[in-house]
Amino acid sequence: MFLKPRNVPLELKALRSLDLRMRLSPEDKQHYLNLEKGFDGEVAFDLWLVELKPKCLILADLLLEQNYSTFQIDTLVLFKETIHLFKVKNFAGDFDIKDDKWSLLSGEEIKNPLHQLNRSEALFKQLLRKHLKISFPVKAHLVFVNPHFTLYNASPEMPIIFPSQINRFIQKLNGRPSNITQKHLQIGKQLVARHQTDSPFSRLPDYNFSQLQKGISCVQCASWMNAEERKMVCHVCSRIEDNETAIMRHVEEFKILFPNQKIATNTILDWCGGAVSSKKVQRVLAKNFNRVNHGKASYYVD
Repeated sequence: MFLKPRNVPLELKALRSLDLRMRLSPEDKQHYLNLEKGFDGEVAFDLWLVELKPKCLILADLLLEQNYSTFQIDTLVLFKETIHLFKVKNFAGDFDIKDDKWSLLSGEEIKNPLHQLNRSEALFKQLLRKHLKISFPVKAHLVFVNPHFTLYNASPEMPIIFPSQINRFIQKLNGRPSNITQKHLQIGKQLVARHQTDSPFSRLPDYNFSQLQKGISCVQCASWMNAEERKMVCHVCSRIEDNETAIMRHVEEFKILFPNQKIATNTILDWCGGAVSSKKVQRVLAKNFNRVNHGKASYYVD
């Protein structure tokens, strides 16, 4: 079972909003698309893990710290006697390995993902041994999920699972009996408790409130929605959303982009582009948050 399910990273949520509300530089746009593609790959691998039959614990997207070093684990699966650690890549195209260096066939060099995997494995083993006092065997794997990926000169000894091998790998795990005890559950909960929500790897472009386009966007197609009676309507994909849901969705978006700014009626009204009335915004905020102060100085907190 998924003890820690996969959520959309805050950085990706922020970049999705910024891509809609401003023009990203080519570098920031590429960074955003890379994050989106990477997340899609991790979700695709999650669907494979759903096919696991032995009892196990799955922890998705762990951000941990050991020896003042932060490291990320895309997916961790805890079986009865072994912990499997996965780094998931959604690469597409033709790649080559020469003298421990990875590159596209065009010659463009990329970071060696095996180095990233080895670093995470080493730090994770230290964390288990020094802080959790656990001596479970750990097996690390580099998984490529995109069927359009090819890697030349890879050695069979490398801990790599290619797209055509994922199904057989899952079947192999299914052939091994496993049982989860309270000890395993305690280990999983300790790891989840150590997960950090604020990633030091996040990279967002500079932006401010005034430069971003305002309005209520469609959650389905990212077009701008129009107000009709007590609902919001997207005339591109025909999606209909009630006003309160739309307002709350955009309050959450505002909180992600401007975590240090106060949530006030006029601010959220402006953020929604005036698509809904001030009274409606005020009612929604009063219903879902606690109000601080009164009059023009009032604002809302969780």
